[in-house]
Amino acid sequence: MLGFPASETANYNKRMTFTGFIGTVCMFPLRAIIRASVALGIHPNVLTLIGVLINVVAAVALGKNHFMLAGVVIIVANIFDFIDGKVAHITNTQSAFGAFWDSTLDRFSDIALFLGLIHLYSNLRRTDYVLVTALAMMFTIMISYARARAESLIDKCKVGFMERPERIVLFMLGAFTNRMAAVMWVVLVLSIVTVANRIHYTYLVLNKKPIPTGANFLTAGFSRAFFWRDDRASVPYDLWVVAILAFIWLTPPDWLRDPTAIGLGVWGWLA
Repeated sequence: MLGFPASETANYNKRMTFTGFIGTVCMFPLRAIIRASVALGIHPNVLTLIGVLINVVAAVALGKNHFMLAGVVIIVANIFDFIDGKVAHITNTQSAFGAFWDSTLDRFSDIALFLGLIHLYSNLRRTDYVLVTALAMMFTIMISYARARAESLIDKCKVGFMERPERIVLFMLGAFTNRMAAVMWVVLVLSIVTVANRIHYTYLVLNKKPIPTGANFLTAGFSRAFFWRDDRASVPYDLWVVAILAFIWLTPPDWLRDPTAIGLGVWGWLA
């Protein structure tokens, strides 16, 4: 949610929303790391590989229920994942293989984190959350596949809210606040919606049908939310972020039968 593609960093100052402000702040240290990588002559593909290997360490930490450590390692891993494209652009080393390499290793990183949680939940004998996490992993993979397959048939299929930056930030939030169960539910539900979104969108484009806009306020709101095309660091995006954070932090762990957290969360503090 708070990790933004390089193409949008130039517009942060024009979009000083909540997420846009955080993105602007995060860019200051990232620029220094990018300059250092360029000065050291590190190839972007090497940066991508380093990021994946560090993410495997994060997966091991998740599997051992060391959530705080996992959160820190995920941040470090995704610094490399974020800067590889920028370094490639600055050093003029962009290539078709580099794009393929980056996309492929991203899938390894995603799967590793989910497998870490699956290992943890299986050790805790929580088959319910093994299933939830496995389904979240499956639909996460399908998000990328649906777009790749669609874009072999149509010009573009970049619709849907739950993309990789959102998932990574949610993993961080879940790790740092010990609310991973709530995070898995958010990832699962919104990944299902995003896959359905891309399938429906591709069907409409291939059959030259218009995207539904809704006949009234409620249907118009649903259509806009379902066919999500708003940029990050925009007001609609911020509203989604606030709603997601509210669910994660306000839903009591006991209600979700969270395997690693107990109690009523913030409501317990108010009681």
